[in-house]
This record gives sequence, structure tokens and C-alpha cells, in this order.
Amino acid sequence: MKEITSIAHRIFIIAAAIIAIILQTSSHLLQAQPVADQSTARQTSPSDTAFATIKQIKAGVLNIGYAEVGPVNGKPVILLHGWPYDINSYAEVAPLLAAKGYRVIVPYLRGYGSTRFLSDKTPRNGQQAALAEDVIALMDALHIQKATLGGFDWGARTADIVAALYPQRVNALVSVSGYLIGSQQGNKAPLPPKAEQAWWYQYYFATERGKAGYTANTKEFDRLIWRTASPDWKFTDNDYNRSAAAFDNPDHVAIVIHNYRWRLGLAKGEAKYDALEKQLALAPAITVPTVTLEGDANGAPHPAPADYAKRFTGKYIHHTLAGGIGHNLPQEAPQAFADAIIEADSLAK
Repeated sequence: MKEITSIAHRIFIIAAAIIAIILQTSSHLLQAQPVADQSTARQTSPSDTAFATIKQIKAGVLNIGYAEVGPVNGKPVILLHGWPYDINSYAEVAPLLAAKGYRVIVPYLRGYGSTRFLSDKTPRNGQQAALAEDVIALMDALHIQKATLGGFDWGARTADIVAALYPQRVNALVSVSGYLIGSQQGNKAPLPPKAEQAWWYQYYFATERGKAGYTANTKEFDRLIWRTASPDWKFTDNDYNRSAAAFDNPDHVAIVIHNYRWRLGLAKGEAKYDALEKQLALAPAITVPTVTLEGDANGAPHPAPADYAKRFTGKYIHHTLAGGIGHNLPQEAPQAFADAIIEADSLAK
């Protein structure tokens, strides 16, 4: 009887040791799961972003921070935010698309969130061609040959440019406020007084007082833009603060000021983008399948849909959304924006 008890005791000890090894190994594997595309990932706090994880990847002159949801083998969709917004504009859009099987990638633009320049020597350039090249660099880094692009504000302009200059890389396009490609030459022409008034912040940024003011009051300034650009949107303090954290980026002010000064010809761009800007100054047509969107309460400067429809020469659909939808359309009407992505993708089939 004692012998049987001794054997049972030894079996118990061995079993316990095996279980401990399994648990330790499992814990190690869970902590060391590889991240696809050679990117790194970090957990975010609820106050930073609605996305649980932000990845980082070196792409061109940047280390780009981005959120990714959906199956890794899904059809790629890249969603681009504007100023003064961030990736949280797509916090509700992304899961809607992921549920439909899309691989959704939402990057912080240069000067926002966790996106950083790789070198201190790189000019903090906000010109339109630079932002478009950032998207191509991100696609290359993630080994994405072709994607559906969606955007609003700066993001729409950037998506428009990529679609115009690199149609072979774009499956379809969703652009809020339509065709936003511009040029320094085109911006020399004065607008009617009421239209000029709507661009007050651009002229403010053209001054050193404006640069100092934006530096000192970034978040108060940007909250004002949120209110005026979407007058009917009842966003909460949490909505704003979650996005405003992205404006703490050390290059944010420099990128914003340069962007608006470059538009007016008050700041130089980089020579490496000169050829691209010459093409953009010709207002190239966008040939990829496109859905354009507009809100019925957009308080920011924007062109009338009838004025830009002719710029889209491929399959094309426009929707104006009713119900007090303002400038930050993806966050104010996430289902409609997600539906537009799906609709644009269907046009490409």
C-alpha cells in the first residue's frame, strides 16, 4: 500500500511539472507573437484612440503609426484623415468594413499621432505631393500593390492625388468634397469676399503671429475648427480629446503651418516633388471608380459637386448626405461612409 502511494505521489509531481512547463511556454508564445509586415505594435489607452493597437512601420522618410483591423488577407482599404482630425474619425467606419472582410488600414499623417520623421534633417514639409508619396511608401512597406482609398479634408486631397498620379495602385476611391487637388499657381487667383472669409485660418497661418498663436493654442484652435466645420455635430469632450492627443506630435505645428503657407506660395516645397506638382497643376483627371460624398451641413470651405464631377472620368457616383452632416463626415456618418467604400469597390468589379 505504501509503494502504491509513493508511485502516485511521484506521478503527481511529474504531472505538475509538465503543466508548469506548458503554462510557461504558452505565456511566452502569447507575448512573442510576430507582427505582420515587419511592423511593431503597442497597446493604446482608451484616452488615446478607439483602436486597441497602434502599429509602427518604417515607410519612406517616416516611421508611420497606423491602426489595422480586419483579416490580413482581406481586400485592402486605406483611410486618410484630415486637419485638425486624426485616425479616430474612422473609429466606427473601420469595424464596419472589417466585418465585411476588408483589411482596413488607418495611418496617422505626417505631423500627427505616433508618426515620426526618421531623420531630424528631413524638412517638415506639408505640401500635397509629400503626403501622397507617404501613402505610396506605406503601401510599399506593407506590400500592398493596390488598395481602395478613402479620405476627407487633407485625406481626400491626398487620396485624390494618389488616384490621379498612380491609378495602377488604386482599386477605387471615396472622396469627401470631391476633387481637391490644387496648385500654387491656381491659388494665386483671389476669391469672392465671402469665400475668402471662410479661409481665415489660412491667412492667419501665413503670419508669424498666426504661427505663434497656433503653437500656443493648438487644441483650443482646433476645437474651434471642429465647431465651425461641423456646426450641427454634437461631439463630446471625450470625442475631441481623444483626437486632440494626436496634435501633441512634435512636428504637428510645423507641418500644418507649412501646408497652408505652401498653398499660397509663401513657403517652398522640396525639389524632389517638383515634377509631381507640375502634373497636379494641370488638374489631372481621376480615372479610377469613384464615389464622392458631401454633408448638407459642411461648414468648411468646399467646392460644389457640380463643379468637380467632370474631373472623374471613370465610373462615378455622388451622394449628398442629409441630417446635419458636417466636415468630419466619416465620424459623423460612419455607416454612410462605409457603404460608400463598399459601393466604390463594387464599381471596380
